[in-house]
Amino acid sequence: MTHSDILIIGGGIAGMSAAFFLAKAGKSVTVLEREDQPGYHSTGRSAALYSETYGPKIIRKMSTASRSFLITPPDGFTENPILSPRGIIMTAAPGEEAKLDAILTEGRANGANVIALTPDELKARIPVINTDLIIGAAHEPDAMDMDVHALHWGFIRQFKSQGGTLITKADVSSITKTDGKWHVTLGNGQTHSGDIIVNAAGAWVDDIATKAGVKPLGIIPKRRTAVMVDVPADVNAHGWPLVANMDETLYFKEDAGRLLVSPADTTPTEPHDVQPEELDIAITIDRLMTATSIEVRRPGESWAGLRSFFKDGDPVSDFDPADNSFYWLAGQGGYGIQTAPAMGEYAASIICGNGIPDHMQKLGVTKDALSASRSSLTTGK
Repeated sequence: MTHSDILIIGGGIAGMSAAFFLAKAGKSVTVLEREDQPGYHSTGRSAALYSETYGPKIIRKMSTASRSFLITPPDGFTENPILSPRGIIMTAAPGEEAKLDAILTEGRANGANVIALTPDELKARIPVINTDLIIGAAHEPDAMDMDVHALHWGFIRQFKSQGGTLITKADVSSITKTDGKWHVTLGNGQTHSGDIIVNAAGAWVDDIATKAGVKPLGIIPKRRTAVMVDVPADVNAHGWPLVANMDETLYFKEDAGRLLVSPADTTPTEPHDVQPEELDIAITIDRLMTATSIEVRRPGESWAGLRSFFKDGDPVSDFDPADNSFYWLAGQGGYGIQTAPAMGEYAASIICGNGIPDHMQKLGVTKDALSASRSSLTTGK
């Protein structure tokens, strides 16, 4: 049996970002990842974009709190830039004026460069867009594409360089607690012990909680689909920002001369190696053809990934209400890549008893917003 200060279950972006900051704080940390390679299910299937205006309010704050790390990561973190120019345009339909105003106002208050666009200005930037049902848009030119692999493996490499241990093929069989210590037994019979468990198992966090005798919080794994589409020969999509509608039912972006399109679907499912469904692919194409003048005769390759949500749509980063040695780090709902530096730093700071980092407090990040006992988790609000 090996013992660590902290056992982290899950080697995706959530678990590895927390592992990096915990090891940096001097903790002995072991990460247990069930797959052959970390990041297989969600992290590795993300077409991530860094935006300070996209997602729920707490996500936007944590994205802003991640900005400096992503722009200037630690020495030796990665050989390639994590961020590269892209931009994002959020379109608003009639009745979404308040949402559009909130994106513009809050984004600017957080220091983001956000520009209001009229339908005509939007059309000038994205000629294929159908503006008949668009009353305006918010353009964040500084939003960036993210190199997910560079970020994830940067955390892994630096975690290991600080003495951290990453164990793959570590399928958790049972979890017990004896004399204040957690004991995690793997399918191969190995046992690892720790003072604290960090549950960062993505879609499987409730399963891990159940094995540990901890009450599940109600994580809901949801399927998200992406489809590649050819761009018409007379359309030059090079340099387009990502375009998403305000109600998050469609986004598309240019990718190597084609379009990557997603209906931003959130179909509840069981945690498993999820694959795209024919109906979701058809919905994706229909929404793209409604929103633009692009005709799609035959979709290209497609894939799906898991996104995990709590009832209110916000993530959880907190000790369990009934056990202050069991830490929940989950429910990031598709925003886990762009918020990873801040979420990892936040979790490490709370676990180490240091409270909320100063730069996050200045942005208005509160413990209540990420609490495992907030009322919205039980009421569904």
